[in-house]
Amino acid sequence: MTDFVAHPQHGLAWVTGASSGIGRALALHLASDGFDVAVTARDHEKLVQLQHEAPGPGKIIVLDGDVTDPRDMERVLAAIEYEHGAMALAVLNAGVYIPVHGEDMHREDFETTFAVNLHGTVNCLLPAVRHMQARGHGQIAIVASVSGYGGLPTSAAYGATKAALINMAESLKFDLDKAGIRLQIINPGFVDTASSAKNTFSMPALVSAKEAADRIAAGLKSSRFEITFPKRFTYMVKLLKFLPYGLYFWLLNRATGWKNRPLVTQRRTTEAMARDPQAV
Repeated sequence: MTDFVAHPQHGLAWVTGASSGIGRALALHLASDGFDVAVTARDHEKLVQLQHEAPGPGKIIVLDGDVTDPRDMERVLAAIEYEHGAMALAVLNAGVYIPVHGEDMHREDFETTFAVNLHGTVNCLLPAVRHMQARGHGQIAIVASVSGYGGLPTSAAYGATKAALINMAESLKFDLDKAGIRLQIINPGFVDTASSAKNTFSMPALVSAKEAADRIAAGLKSSRFEITFPKRFTYMVKLLKFLPYGLYFWLLNRATGWKNRPLVTQRRTTEAMARDPQAV
């Protein structure tokens, strides 16, 4: 296992998906720890606002980019390395959550989720590893989710990408250790963000984006491969996968009340009738 842990004197940090949620809060935290932080997202105005809010001593460097475009990520990495200095830490956080209902699926929901969460991470990972290899050290953290541990309601697309990221990180760790690059996987539980607000079920052990950023920042300084929180919840979700499937589905149905919920198509019909009984 590589013992490299990035500190501000080693170089810049790079955070993708930094315009909101965990990415935004983590960028501010890393800047307060002294890192100069390159932030990437598609929303330029939000990144500029973030730049103005940086508490110091580190500064925020705005580098707009779309993670779904591999050439764009190559451009961002080139800008970091040749205009702003060596990159010591990369937190690949960009992601989207689009709820999927089995009785009302749409191909574009899967394609968008895969393009951002999985392919977008790979588009950032490849140039990041290449640049760190040239220096003989570096640290990369990939943000996945406890939804990658097992199937959860509405997470058919999102959870599939997060499971893939966990598996990918586990596999790559063997070689990146030998290359001097520390690889970590971040598996948060429920975090209070615009994405989690789409959930239509209760979210136990919900934490704020700031608390999530604090937990991640602490984990980045540790020797742990997995950064997961809050552990009282995430460890319980992980243990569910050791149960027989019959018990697994029963427990999740009971915990979420999902089995007793109407199909999404039924809900839409009911809502339409409430708005205009003559239209249905």
